[in-house]
Amino acid sequence: MTYPIVVYGHPVLRKVAEDIGKDYPGLQQLIDDLFETMYKSEGVGLAAPQIGKSIRLFIIDGTPYAEDIPELADFKKVFINAHITEKSGDPEFMKEGCLSIPNLREEVSRDAHIRIQYFDRDWVFRDETYEGFIARVIQHEYDHLDGILFTDRVSPLRKRLIRGKLNAISRGKFEADYQTILR
Repeated sequence: MTYPIVVYGHPVLRKVAEDIGKDYPGLQQLIDDLFETMYKSEGVGLAAPQIGKSIRLFIIDGTPYAEDIPELADFKKVFINAHITEKSGDPEFMKEGCLSIPNLREEVSRDAHIRIQYFDRDWVFRDETYEGFIARVIQHEYDHLDGILFTDRVSPLRKRLIRGKLNAISRGKFEADYQTILR
């Protein structure tokens, strides 16, 4: 089943998501649905708040982008109750976009290295470190769990310059090739 993507302005995108238990109802189906929704929307990652569920769950599958970014080859993971415990390295700038903010890309600074603890799909505890582009994608999806959007991380000047575009998105004035929900 595919879900509509919640877009900028929806209150669920600003909530801090809750940890879940291993007995969360329909968890395995929800994970499958997240992947299906992400593939249909042509994303590399998707967090549960982006489909209206304020729980600490996100998925990433970089495999379709491996030709352009080799480190993404075979990188398909489920992150449950994730918590980044360390960030380090010189911040790196790169343009980012988000399914919840259609047609907007901005330069965002992210830490080069992270350490993250989480449970995988089989409820096995993981404590892993990542760097480079994978670390960036994880930080982007992780931010959704804390009610943070990539536009919150742009410079103050850029925030002022994109305010009109964000307001338009929150009023439904955008085009997307996937199903969306405003409020």
